[in-house]
Amino acid sequence: MNGQRGSTDDQSLADLARRLLAADTGGWTPDGVNSLADGLGWARGGTADHPVLVTGRSAGDARLRPVGTYEERYAEGESFVELAVPVATAAPDAAAQAAAFRAAGEELTAALGRPSVMGSYGEMGPFYDSGPLWGAPFLRWRGSPDTLELRAGKSGPELVLQPTGPAENWFWRQGHGEEHAISGFFGSNRDPANAGLGFPGGWTARSWETVTRSLGDFLGALPAEATALGIGVAMPFYGRTDGGAPLLFDVACGDRLSIGCFAPDGVDAASLGWGTVAEHPATASVWSDDDPVWRVDAGGPGEPKGRALAEMLVATARAAGVREPAGLIVGGEAEYVDGYHVRYYGLGLPTG
Repeated sequence: MNGQRGSTDDQSLADLARRLLAADTGGWTPDGVNSLADGLGWARGGTADHPVLVTGRSAGDARLRPVGTYEERYAEGESFVELAVPVATAAPDAAAQAAAFRAAGEELTAALGRPSVMGSYGEMGPFYDSGPLWGAPFLRWRGSPDTLELRAGKSGPELVLQPTGPAENWFWRQGHGEEHAISGFFGSNRDPANAGLGFPGGWTARSWETVTRSLGDFLGALPAEATALGIGVAMPFYGRTDGGAPLLFDVACGDRLSIGCFAPDGVDAASLGWGTVAEHPATASVWSDDDPVWRVDAGGPGEPKGRALAEMLVATARAAGVREPAGLIVGGEAEYVDGYHVRYYGLGLPTG
């Protein structure tokens, strides 16, 4: 066996990524995966239901995901749909996990170039898995026949090699329109690698409770995910009322989440939970002292109380005269984030 056998911590993340991209996965058949393991110098282990490749890395062994009940309808001859390699471990808090993901993403970007796709899986990951509680960001270098992805794992970031077809087929087929069919957000850039990339249809929130839940999930994880991905989100919300569709909220998030409120004069914003710059001085770096008057500093990774924030926004929108969920509109400006066109699938709200 060559000198690459038994990958250890001496091998950089960038080198590991290059080796995975260069690997011959042989159609992700059992023989192909055996050859993949031999080429990487990793021994087969685990059980038939939970196969692993023994990497020798301190972050843990690589997990193979066989095609099973939740994967078979999306596979086209593959026996496996991913190889997930833990690349780092971090403390379980959101700040530590986001920092570990950010460091891995920066190293990979320096080595491989800018990811062609980025986003968050929200509460539902590929093939109906649940993601980490702190957030579920991902960076993807799309390819054919295989794609490389940096994904948030249970204990830290994971580098995932996967056949492109099944993963994208699963995502596409979630566009059936039922509430919460797709969660999170999905951003793509103009990289030639994205030629032929399909985008599923979204879904529409049918009740204020659905809006509260989806908005709470989004806001609660947003600073951790934005920090992990290295992006800044600027998201206006407009409210359709009898008097038009004025600007109601301005969500600004990098490593902290700030929300500004442009409540009309007839709304008692203070009683609904909004404060001023005097009560939220950190927001002074986002907006001037008096515009917007009402605002809240929701904090950094792991700190926002997503449900409470969502309840405040929904109550304010309804007090301002927004009669139905479809009247709360995400401004189209929010779709452009650091060179990516982003679709906010998990919100279930119209964009205009």
